[in-house]
Amino acid sequence: MDGPRADESIDASDEALMLGYAGGDVAAFEQLYARHRGRLYRFLLRQLREPALADELFQDVWQRVVSARAGWRPDAPFGTWLYRIAHNRLADHWRALQHRPPAPVDGDQRTARIPDHDTPERTLSEFEQRRRLQLALDELPPEQREVLLLRLEQELTLEEIGEITGVGRETVKSRLRYAMDKLRARLPE
Repeated sequence: MDGPRADESIDASDEALMLGYAGGDVAAFEQLYARHRGRLYRFLLRQLREPALADELFQDVWQRVVSARAGWRPDAPFGTWLYRIAHNRLADHWRALQHRPPAPVDGDQRTARIPDHDTPERTLSEFEQRRRLQLALDELPPEQREVLLLRLEQELTLEEIGEITGVGRETVKSRLRYAMDKLRARLPE
């Protein structure tokens, strides 16, 4: 294909790497995977809150990328396309369950077991802040939580989020504004 080989340009765009991978350059896929794996996994884990389930959907998203490589065209940025696959996979998952599962019973104990080498006071303060933030995020409607996470954690534009979620830019903007207003009210400091 016309995309550069991954070993020719470490700074190649995601789209160029995907075109290279579609043309048979396995190293291009390795670069794409390295660039996106952490953020994609964190996005799925925050949505699902179950590491085993996040692992399963994470693998499924990448399998779909591999399966679709031959027909992929750079009509949209690679990141938008990748998160659209993740969004659709999450929607399939929730549709199959017909509800959002509750938080794990041992969620607080899991969180408490996370090692931190700071002082106990700082650890407690940061834990309390994270817990308040997570509780506030949990209270958001799923649509608002999703656009907020895509914007703040994945640093996607409103247009990219709209492409991923299948709604218009103004709807994304409204959901983001309502989510931020709710978080500000819940977390005044």
